[in-house]
Amino acid sequence: MDAIDAEILRHMNERARLARQIGRLKMADGTPIYASDRESEILTRLRRENPGPLPDSVLLAVYREIMSGSFALERTLRITFLGPMGSYSHLAAAAKFGASVAYEPVGDIAAAFSEVERGHADFAVVPLENSLGGGVIDTLDKLINSTVRVCAEISCRIHHNLLARRPLGQIERIYSKPEVFNQCRHWLQETGLLSKTVPVASTSKAAELAAEDEEAAAIGSTLAAELHNLPVQVASIEDDPNNVTRFYVLGHESARRTGDDKTAIVFTVPDRAGALVDVLNVFRREQVNLSMITSRPSRLSAREYCFFVEAEAHATDDPLVRALADTRRLCGNLTVLGSFPRPKETQ
Repeated sequence: MDAIDAEILRHMNERARLARQIGRLKMADGTPIYASDRESEILTRLRRENPGPLPDSVLLAVYREIMSGSFALERTLRITFLGPMGSYSHLAAAAKFGASVAYEPVGDIAAAFSEVERGHADFAVVPLENSLGGGVIDTLDKLINSTVRVCAEISCRIHHNLLARRPLGQIERIYSKPEVFNQCRHWLQETGLLSKTVPVASTSKAAELAAEDEEAAAIGSTLAAELHNLPVQVASIEDDPNNVTRFYVLGHESARRTGDDKTAIVFTVPDRAGALVDVLNVFRREQVNLSMITSRPSRLSAREYCFFVEAEAHATDDPLVRALADTRRLCGNLTVLGSFPRPKETQ
């Protein structure tokens, strides 16, 4: 076993030396350090070639940290997210980029966009859609006029955990967001703790308060528990185990084509009967599947709406190229927000 560990260590450092050389070349020609298409290719190959007995999930977790360490050798990436530290956006970002990058929380989603637009951050991680609560309005509204590009997607299963230093019978207060209490209502009712809930602005703030109050608990993420040194008294107390949030990774460039991609698009249509149907029929004719469609009121006109869609194709794929060309003739405005690899797993 020791000999195998020594061999693994030798190969890991050899890989790191190559990564550092590649990093110098990237910095010389302005190539981005992180490319989601390259990441997708590596992880897809690992799944395909994994002989076991290690499950894919373990292997992928190890390689994400190896790649994270490689980023640090090339150039430390700065990742901004909707904070504070320990939030579910932080958890999603850490699952994507690992422990060897610099994380910077911001106070709202608009600030996350702004940090990337100004070049203060390499990437931003923002929530897009929750399987229980639907689309995140602040993210959708910022996508309409932003210059950033969607370059990756993270699908993260949301588990709510009771964090406390005391057992259930000794807890006097439970802090968390009102939305979290709603998602854990059945468990709180069954345990008789619903009457002890105290709403606060974020799950991270809840963990901070619970860490300072011996009689209190918080409902939050395992990352918040780790950051505030709070034991997880009860794990996964959410009512719906299929609570999943999708996050966009925002950068300056779309990902290159991998063969299994998605493209985010926003457009407006004229105010007339059948205008949206005409657009959707273009995608149907080209056999481009739309996996998401949602709308937001346009700020330009009270009678105009912006429609967001995700097409299951890369913007350079011929069917989508034709569909976009025909759709532009039907739309008031159309913007391709970015193409990115379809995520293969839920974190």
